[in-house]
Amino acid sequence: MVAVGERELVRQQLDELHEKYRLTGDDEVVSYYPPEAEADRHLFGLAGTNVDGTQWQAGDCSVPFPLHSVSKVFTYGLALEDNGTEETLRRVGVEPSGDPFNSITFDEVHHRPHNPMINAGALVAASLVAGKDVDEKVDRILERYRVYAGNPELAVDQRILRQQLRSNDRNLGLCYIMRSLGMIDGDIEEVVETYLSACSITVTAADLSVMGATLAKGGVNPFTGERAVAREHVRSIVSVMMSCGMYDAAGQWANEVGIPAKSGVSGDIVCVLPRYFGFGVYSPGLDVHGNSVRGVNLCRELSATFGLHVFADPADSRFGRVAQPTEAGAPAEG
Repeated sequence: MVAVGERELVRQQLDELHEKYRLTGDDEVVSYYPPEAEADRHLFGLAGTNVDGTQWQAGDCSVPFPLHSVSKVFTYGLALEDNGTEETLRRVGVEPSGDPFNSITFDEVHHRPHNPMINAGALVAASLVAGKDVDEKVDRILERYRVYAGNPELAVDQRILRQQLRSNDRNLGLCYIMRSLGMIDGDIEEVVETYLSACSITVTAADLSVMGATLAKGGVNPFTGERAVAREHVRSIVSVMMSCGMYDAAGQWANEVGIPAKSGVSGDIVCVLPRYFGFGVYSPGLDVHGNSVRGVNLCRELSATFGLHVFADPADSRFGRVAQPTEAGAPAEG
């Protein structure tokens, strides 16, 4: 549990970090997605949710945005549940590619996409979600995301989905190439619509922090106590976030920040520190890799301030970790 004094100290530090990075970083921005998101460049929200249900918020934490690539994390979890680990790994690997997220490259040795955090692998993962048609698959994805977030109001933004479908040639091309190589099955347009529907689900930074905390708590939502994913799959999900989650800057992130994470071109980042907390950041300005500039800079300092790097000694931080795991090294399931 987070003590009251410690809770206020964390709140103070998050407020200070939010203010610091709210005023810096614009010179590092190289793009916005979509370009009209530049009008929202001032938006900046960050939220943290502890596995005991304590939550901190700073800034624009109630502004909705589409998950985009962050959705890959949670759809991959559903693919694991529907198909089992062995079959899912046969279809999509877990190795970093070192290439941009939309590259047309594959693991030629194992005849599959490199990992589920790039578009090729995410499309395969979407195709593995059980359901008789697009509507049933999307309904299952949406229902599961609502459990992760503890928010029954999550929905697919149909306007964003239509925009995605209109500029979708590369994903269609990826799928047709993969089908020609025997890497993907089914109707290509249905696969792509399933994938883009998940990308078009809108959340807030507060929602995103709860989704991360659900993974941090072994797949159980810290507020509702409802299980979102089987515990046996959590390690696989979080591991691939650590190695592949930050596009082609994943290695630099692992070295400097050291927290399993996934980013999206909305400017969102979800972080998961197992047994401790989930963290959600939203700021639209992107760097050359497609990651949120403010989000990356803030998470880098957050990791150093609270000793959150998974390979760091917490004693080296200014405050130590913001919670301690419960008995037997794992949080209660609620």
